[in-house]
Amino acid sequence: MNIVNLRTDGLAIRVATTAVAALLLLPSGVRAEVVRADGFLPPGLVSQVHNSTNVQSDSTAQKTANAKNQFSISLGHLTHGEVRAGGLPRDPALHQNMADEVANFIMGRTRLTFDFRRDKLEAKAVAQNQAVWGAKGNTALAIYEAWARYSAKMGLFAQLGRIALSYDDERIIGPNDWAMASKTHDLIRAGYEGHGHKAHVLLAYNQNVENLTTGTYYIDGAQQYKSMQTLWYHFDVPKVPVGISLLFMNLGLQAGIPDENEHQEHQQLIGGYLNAHPWRLTLEGSYYRQMGHNENGKKINAWMASGKASLTLSKACTLQAGYDYISGDDYVAVPKPGGLGTPEHKEIKGFTSLYGSRHKFYGVMDYFYESAYLNGFTPGLQNAYVGVKLAPMNRLNAKASYHYMATATKLEGLSRTLGHDLEVEASYRLASDVSLSVGFAYMNGTETMNRLKQGTSKQNVKWGWFSLVVTPSLFTTKW
Repeated sequence: MNIVNLRTDGLAIRVATTAVAALLLLPSGVRAEVVRADGFLPPGLVSQVHNSTNVQSDSTAQKTANAKNQFSISLGHLTHGEVRAGGLPRDPALHQNMADEVANFIMGRTRLTFDFRRDKLEAKAVAQNQAVWGAKGNTALAIYEAWARYSAKMGLFAQLGRIALSYDDERIIGPNDWAMASKTHDLIRAGYEGHGHKAHVLLAYNQNVENLTTGTYYIDGAQQYKSMQTLWYHFDVPKVPVGISLLFMNLGLQAGIPDENEHQEHQQLIGGYLNAHPWRLTLEGSYYRQMGHNENGKKINAWMASGKASLTLSKACTLQAGYDYISGDDYVAVPKPGGLGTPEHKEIKGFTSLYGSRHKFYGVMDYFYESAYLNGFTPGLQNAYVGVKLAPMNRLNAKASYHYMATATKLEGLSRTLGHDLEVEASYRLASDVSLSVGFAYMNGTETMNRLKQGTSKQNVKWGWFSLVVTPSLFTTKW
């Protein structure tokens, strides 16, 4: 009789057997060590067993390598809580006694992702549920993404469906994933990718319902535009760590009155983004200009520019500094809280960042470009900032930044300075698919901020938050 030790990951079994041939049928991944009862190895038996298991393992690996189909299911869960002491603007007539109140809430978002790949075909669907804890109707399940993509020869591809878009630094087009719902677009995307070049064409046409009559009037839909045509080109300079992108967008905005003079007004955006990595530096710059007309037919003449430099001192420390300039309207009436002001502009000079991930750029409190200014016009923004990113230990990252905020437009009777913003954040990776982040921000606002945002007399605003992100891979198979 022989004594057999069977070993696999985390498991060891010791059995006695006389059927040596049975050892040759062991499943792959199981290693057999055979000894006689007296402790001596049977001649030639060990090599036969090992060779057999290796053949089975190689065969399985070959089948996996030759698999044409791959299907996976993954889960993404985000729990996010906030404590706000002051903050976003409100109607003073309705909230006169809220200056010292604190708003607390917790939100949850769950995404279930199904992904299929075969040769040149990929299809993806993402189901999503998001809600504030305790809110009614939090059982609703929506489709966040649903698309199919086919890649042809020579780098050509076509994709259509509901897609979360991300281009360059996401200043103009991005999912803004900080928001619980995030942004997606129903469109066709086609283009070419290869040899350092990327060229994409985006085409969209939106409608509220499956109309049989009543024309094509589109209002209060999922998107701010009726139609959209976009060209994006990116080039990585050979042998030089420099990337250049160019962007052109034409947006059709619904205008007029249904069944009478319904039509589209069109506005355009053109600009570019540059990213370079000389030595230990990362340099980023962008410039965009908006033109055309808004939905009310008013002429648009707006622009923005940004620059950012990051210096990596070591793996544990990176310094950053940057400046954003966003144009504003020539004249903004700023009445006292509760007053009225309806300035009329023949030309709109206030730039809007359209469909970008705004939370990344203009302060984590989202005072700017996530909420409207008084009367709907904007004085623009100057955002000068410095910061540091730290990685003091494995799995732990931290960062801190200071922002000086000011208007781009000169205001009558008020300083341009909006406030000073201090932000700190730390994140810790509990596991490969679990991370915890916490942050705190303090805004020392001015009277200008108070008047423009119709806030409260309390100008020292505090905001704290936490996020727990869990992203396990649930299932993967190949055949």
